[in-house]
Amino acid sequence: MNTTTQDVAIGVVGTGLMGVGIATQAALHGYRTIVHDVDPARLASVAPKAEAVLDELIDAGRIDHAARQAALARIETHAQLDAIARARFVVEAIPEVLELKHRLYAKLAGLLADDAILASNTSGFPPDQLATPLRAKERFVIAHFWNPPHMIPLVEIVPGSATAPEVVQQTAGLMSAIGMEPVVLAKAIPGFVGNRLQFAVLREALHIVRSGAATPEVVDRVMKASLGRRWGIVGPFEGADMGGLDTFVDIASHLMPQLAKDEDVIDLLRAQVDAGRVGVRSGAGFHDWDEARIARVKAGRKRVIGRG
Repeated sequence: MNTTTQDVAIGVVGTGLMGVGIATQAALHGYRTIVHDVDPARLASVAPKAEAVLDELIDAGRIDHAARQAALARIETHAQLDAIARARFVVEAIPEVLELKHRLYAKLAGLLADDAILASNTSGFPPDQLATPLRAKERFVIAHFWNPPHMIPLVEIVPGSATAPEVVQQTAGLMSAIGMEPVVLAKAIPGFVGNRLQFAVLREALHIVRSGAATPEVVDRVMKASLGRRWGIVGPFEGADMGGLDTFVDIASHLMPQLAKDEDVIDLLRAQVDAGRVGVRSGAGFHDWDEARIARVKAGRKRVIGRG
């Protein structure tokens, strides 16, 4: 597969925020993108969602209006799955329901070119389980983007047991070409790397709140004013090296036995959900999402996006 913008069309199946975000990122970097959804209303939502992403990039000083219009012109929407046959790299970004994904893959198996790559944006299913309906399992790989792609560049590339090495290389090359930062996992593990780290931190955060040591507000402030800044510069292993591994051994010896290991802290999440407090979508979760809080988050997004 040639990964030049002239020869490669990128297909995206799914029109949620992730699907449109991926399509917009590809179009912004010169690739024709073909977006498919069977629902006309969801297809009609693609342009406004893409415009919102591009307008945020303009507001942050990352692109100009000419780049915005050029990107929008590269995005096609189609209700017929057959249109995806023109793509040489296809990202599946539909809901995390295995049966739905398998039905889609069975249809794509008869449409895609022999040299096309099919990638799933799943955040949880292992590649071998997803690839079951495919004949060309060697052309399948997971490419897990993070939301929103125009702000968070990571893509976790997870090969299955049958994935060809050149497919992994081509996928990584294409991700770099559309402005992402690909990492290749040596093997599939539940949650991959990013989500495991995210939920390990969340488990400890829930444990701290349940213990009464701090409120959600305090925990969030601690993270944003310390580790949130540090981890944008050095990762946990780099930080340990810089702090001195002997020091970290001393601290870990007495602290690690005290860290949360139980799973019932999820009950704090369930209690919020049962009360109808599901987060921003309902206007409240662990925090009340008033206009001031939303404005602070938007200002933070602008700073991050502006740094590129």
